[in-house]
Amino acid sequence: MANDVLPITLRGKQMLDAELKKLILEDRPAVVRAIEEARAHGDISENAEYDAAKERQGMIEGRIGEIQYKLAGVEVFNPAEIKSDRIVFGATVEFVDTETDEKSTYSIVGVDEADVKKNMISIISPIARAMIGKKVGDLVVVQSPKGDKEYEILSFKYV
Repeated sequence: MANDVLPITLRGKQMLDAELKKLILEDRPAVVRAIEEARAHGDISENAEYDAAKERQGMIEGRIGEIQYKLAGVEVFNPAEIKSDRIVFGATVEFVDTETDEKSTYSIVGVDEADVKKNMISIISPIARAMIGKKVGDLVVVQSPKGDKEYEILSFKYV
């Protein structure tokens, strides 16, 4: 991962903070208890419960480290406070496919909060990169595996 500062919305940071808190205050102590219980059953060399608990502990500790690393390298934005006449990180953009007239609306968010099912696309996605810096009425061309797609920006807001 690059050492670049990654943008994240206030909501995205709150989600990472909540996950980190749960991992540290709930999941970590639970797995330590599970390891202690498995040890209490005697020989750990062939103890599946012990092996599973140790593996879970490794995953928890890895995720804690990953979240801490990410939080150390993010810049938090509150989209509601953004005032721009161009599309920037945090924008919710309505656009239309110029070929099919199909309208779509997506919010441009941080990598960790992207969820296409919730209409949230990552700042590093091709469509978000193509829209950054554009204004209402601008056309954007997005390269896709099926060929270039052209969209017209209908509106955008910061909420």
